[in-house]
Amino acid sequence: MASANTSGSEENFSCSICLDVFNSPVTTPCGHNFCRTCITKYWDEQVKFKCPLCNMAFNTRPDLRINTLLSELAAQFQKSIRVKDQLCVKPGEVPCDVCTGTQLKAAKSCLVCLISYCQTHLEPHQRVAGLKKHQQVEPMDRLEDRMCKKHNQLLELFCQNEQVCVCQFCTEGDHRFHPVVALKEEHEVKMAQLGKIEAEVQQMIQERLNNIQEIKDTVKRSKADAEREIADGVHILTALKRCIEKCQDDLNQMVKGKLKSNEKQAEDLIKELQQEIEDLTNRSSEVKQLSHTEDHLHFLQTFRSLEDPPPTRDWTTVEVHPPSYVGTLWRSLDQLEETLNMEMEKLRDAELKRVQQYEVDVTLDPDTVHPLLILSEDGKQVHDGGVRKKLPDNPKGFREGICVLTRQSFSSGRFYFEVQVKDKTGWWLGVARESINRKDRITLTPETGYWTLACYKDMLLFKDNPAVRLPLRAELQKVGVFVDYDEGLVSFYDVEARVHIYSATGCSFTEPLYPFLGPGKYNYEGINSAPLIISPVNQTD
Repeated sequence: MASANTSGSEENFSCSICLDVFNSPVTTPCGHNFCRTCITKYWDEQVKFKCPLCNMAFNTRPDLRINTLLSELAAQFQKSIRVKDQLCVKPGEVPCDVCTGTQLKAAKSCLVCLISYCQTHLEPHQRVAGLKKHQQVEPMDRLEDRMCKKHNQLLELFCQNEQVCVCQFCTEGDHRFHPVVALKEEHEVKMAQLGKIEAEVQQMIQERLNNIQEIKDTVKRSKADAEREIADGVHILTALKRCIEKCQDDLNQMVKGKLKSNEKQAEDLIKELQQEIEDLTNRSSEVKQLSHTEDHLHFLQTFRSLEDPPPTRDWTTVEVHPPSYVGTLWRSLDQLEETLNMEMEKLRDAELKRVQQYEVDVTLDPDTVHPLLILSEDGKQVHDGGVRKKLPDNPKGFREGICVLTRQSFSSGRFYFEVQVKDKTGWWLGVARESINRKDRITLTPETGYWTLACYKDMLLFKDNPAVRLPLRAELQKVGVFVDYDEGLVSFYDVEARVHIYSATGCSFTEPLYPFLGPGKYNYEGINSAPLIISPVNQTD
């Protein structure tokens, strides 16, 4: 028996209830077909038994039998669909270049036609004599790119000299004396290199992820710093506001108190005067009344009691002086100034503590030291020994400037260090850029690469052009130096007094910065013989 034709559309083999290919199809008495499960479930839910398509009613539930022919046709149709699905091209597979509509996957690629064929379209190459001679290979995509443009042959080799893919004929021509290997062999080499490249790329990605995290951390710290700065500022300004309000209240109470006391004094005097007036008025009435009596005896007896005036104060010496407010405001302002100074002291202390958090451990570099200077073994102290030593000619060393740099340099971020200047009358310290002139006489200004605080006996200067003269505290013993490289800021602090000395702002840093110290010239009387000492930060001072 010939096989049934299964080329019909899917609609001819679909159940009208589930709309899928028939599964165990049965036929109703009216001639319509359904899946056994679908029609059974449909009738289970109905009171009357009807055909879902034509609505023909049945008195009793029909006895259903499988439609054998339709079942076989549906099975063959379903199988053809599965085969077709298997032959359809999937992602990563090579499609047939001849198929239109739904593309099937290629079974072979022809290196002569430069076309890939599915099993159906490959049939002429298996039947026609001329096509049988064509070289067929496993399916390949981009066949044009796999063929040598010069010899029209498959690129199967790799030239290691010129790092290009070549065909067999190329090795007999332009690449005759070049080392060539099979593509697979070079592929293994390149795969190993690719692994290295991938590792490098992943490392670069990780580095950039780290950079992103660092930037986020910086923004987070900046936000925290800003919030802390605002909180500190609000706290201090609120305290100052309370102080000013209290000063104003105290002034008001003091002035009003004086005024009230003055008014009370005046009021008491007025009451006393009014009482005397009343007494005198009564006496005047008695006198007038007595002056009109004609009874001599009564007159004489009463006159004696009226002869002496009622007791009164001597008002010629009584005065009401307006209260004096001279000095009242100044006393209030003095008190306010004292409170402000206390709050400013807290602010300065908080600022110094903040910069001290960026402490760095630095040591002096003997390769940079001037021949007159002597360093301690730990690299933390330097003083002028008074005798010029013979040192090897080191390109890093100073020859005219009597100073020394640290081993450590800084090219970003913030750093802070402290130097003891106790018992010295002359010194200079600060930071210097890497490219400073170390062989000739130096000028300590930002233009020449130095940001310097200097002391000369009774003067304290920030070395600039012109120099900035600063107040010198007699008790200055330790100087703190803070640098914010990215913000272009160099600040100096009197550590013991917790006082800000000076800040150079708007600096342009483009090179590494080195802390540097100059202990000043040796004095034979010992006045300036004490060393400069790099000291550890003690935030409890």
